[in-house]
Amino acid sequence: MSPAIAIEFLLLSALWGASFLFMRIAVIEFGALPTAALRVAVAALVLFPLLWLRGLLPQLRQHWKKIFVVGALNSGIPFALFCFALLSISTGLSAILNATVPLFGALVAWFWLRDRPTPSRILGLAVGFAGVALLAWDKASFKPDASGIAPAWAVLACLAACLCYGIAASFTKRHLGGLPPLVTAGGSQIGATVVLALPALWLRPTAMPGLKAWMAVLAVGIVCTGVAYVIYFRLIEAVGPARALAVTFVVPVFAVLYGALFLGEAVTGWMLLCAAVIVAGTALSTGLLTLPGRHRVRSA
Repeated sequence: MSPAIAIEFLLLSALWGASFLFMRIAVIEFGALPTAALRVAVAALVLFPLLWLRGLLPQLRQHWKKIFVVGALNSGIPFALFCFALLSISTGLSAILNATVPLFGALVAWFWLRDRPTPSRILGLAVGFAGVALLAWDKASFKPDASGIAPAWAVLACLAACLCYGIAASFTKRHLGGLPPLVTAGGSQIGATVVLALPALWLRPTAMPGLKAWMAVLAVGIVCTGVAYVIYFRLIEAVGPARALAVTFVVPVFAVLYGALFLGEAVTGWMLLCAAVIVAGTALSTGLLTLPGRHRVRSA
């Protein structure tokens, strides 16, 4: 990467890592569904003018049904699940679990698109999910904690969100291939807003959230979603999707750092060890890391 691209890569990692911090701050006062709905609504307001200025609205109208499905699977449902999880578990743990998205993406593509992985990638899937199992084992209790939510349900919610991301990726590849990324991203935020609007209104907080919560919602919507998507598209155009995908490995670093600095969250050696196992498995499963010898040749 050139220095300029490397700066954008690190900036995107920092922004997406901060999204867990801002969601954690907002969800305490807004609740899970309203926080997720406000996040996508704010992002839609940021991205819609870009669609209009680039003359992409006709393509959005032509494919709106499928794009809205992607919006539900790639933003609405997973954002709500992560917000629910953040009521019980730390931002660092949820971000580490989020790093499994490429694992679920590879698994869904294998079964749905018949995109059979190489032996190196199969090994990566096994290693990655073993890391998830080791990490989740420490949170396997279904006994509610101080938040009223059992940590195990929070972990399962994170994994379900990652599965949604994986399904959305294969759905996009099959049904929306060739569309400009901004059409899919902007339209999906509009679709996610439509999906979450009524449930969020039904579960809206009874008391007006404070300024801190509102600022967190605006930050996660404008900066961590709207602006971050624009940077992500630039990275895809500059270095390709495979290298842009590597941002997933760096996001937990920032999320853990923010959680420790601003929320006083504990960072354990076990968490870091499991994170390393997950990242190694994810790198293998996506082909960003290959085994030497014949596996390397076969995955070339």
